[in-house]
Amino acid sequence: MKNWRIKLSLLLTYFVFAILLNSVGVVILQVINNYGVSKPAASILEGFKDLPIALVSFLVASYLPRFGYRNAILVGLAIVLTACLVMPLLPSFAMTKMLFLSVGVGFALVKVSVYSTVGLITESRQQHASFLNTIEGFFMVGVLSGYWIFGLFINPDDLKSTDWLEVYYWLALLCAINILLLISTSFKHVAVAEKQNSALDEFIAMVKLVKLPMVYIFVISAFLYVLIEQGIGTWLPTFNNEVLHLPTNVSVQVTSIFAGCLAIGRLSAGVILQRIHWYRLLNLCLVLMAALLLLTMPLASNVAIDENISWSNLPLAAWLLPCIGLFMAPIYPAINSVILSALPQKRHAAMTGLIVLFSALGGTTGSIITGYVFSTLDGQTAFYFTLMPIVVILLMLKLLKSHVESNEKLVALVS
Repeated sequence: MKNWRIKLSLLLTYFVFAILLNSVGVVILQVINNYGVSKPAASILEGFKDLPIALVSFLVASYLPRFGYRNAILVGLAIVLTACLVMPLLPSFAMTKMLFLSVGVGFALVKVSVYSTVGLITESRQQHASFLNTIEGFFMVGVLSGYWIFGLFINPDDLKSTDWLEVYYWLALLCAINILLLISTSFKHVAVAEKQNSALDEFIAMVKLVKLPMVYIFVISAFLYVLIEQGIGTWLPTFNNEVLHLPTNVSVQVTSIFAGCLAIGRLSAGVILQRIHWYRLLNLCLVLMAALLLLTMPLASNVAIDENISWSNLPLAAWLLPCIGLFMAPIYPAINSVILSALPQKRHAAMTGLIVLFSALGGTTGSIITGYVFSTLDGQTAFYFTLMPIVVILLMLKLLKSHVESNEKLVALVS
């Protein structure tokens, strides 16, 4: 297969970062148990991951062609490799923050480079779409694997045990293997234009886009969606442990249902959206999300757990709540597609910058708010609070549909 070594290295890179990026919920549960950190304080880990992704990708994207995509991926992997080796040696909440800061910086370099490299190693639009979907699919495999990998290292009989930190040696080994593969692989180079937009020019282009009504409506929708997804995804292991009273390792492994539902939902939506209008599908998804929350939260009250708990005797709420990912999954890719399709090609880079920026801010905000409510009140109330942004997104989608259709009519008249 042509370029198979490059493709394998890109897939392995995304696999490692999928495990680390989506381990926040697991690590929050562990730092609360190991270091006595409060829930609001632990929720800041999401920010240490997301904000560097937004900032670094925005600042360095235009310079990476000069630096080289392979070099950028190598630097990203080396940063994470170092952090993974140090994490078990200096077990503390401060080191955990540094780990996620490193993961955020590394992924910013990797994401821009991987997406750009795909365009260099594919020869048609169909190949590009196919391999990009393969990469994103492999990312979800990493997410699913991560919950089980971490679960294997967690000691359910000793909440204070730091045995789980040994998982980072194995993740460091994966990084090292991938670095060796990248070093021994020849990458295609991209021709660098004589004049490139500066970071200031890109920022100005982004600000100008926000003036468009359909863009700021989209930004609100994307921000609130990621707020919901990260709020639930990050705190689901803690919810399973403290509200459903599942053992720590089972709480982590059960969260893999959520990741699996997200993967199935996104793959299915690609087929469904060919037959159903995006607005109708997303409205249905939001209503079903709200219905599932209203059904599941009462079931989570006063759950009686068997001493020999296993997958065969999990409480119903432990199965139902992660299934919200099935209905949540189509929303984010669909609204991204809607707004990008409504804008001319020359504005896609600036719009992508806004997507990355507000997605990161939404993820951090969602984790912090959910953690605060979880700590101040309880886990059920924290998840009930997600009903509020669901209602706002329903209203925003109606406005977005109206503005997009008006924009399409205007473009048709001009052309």
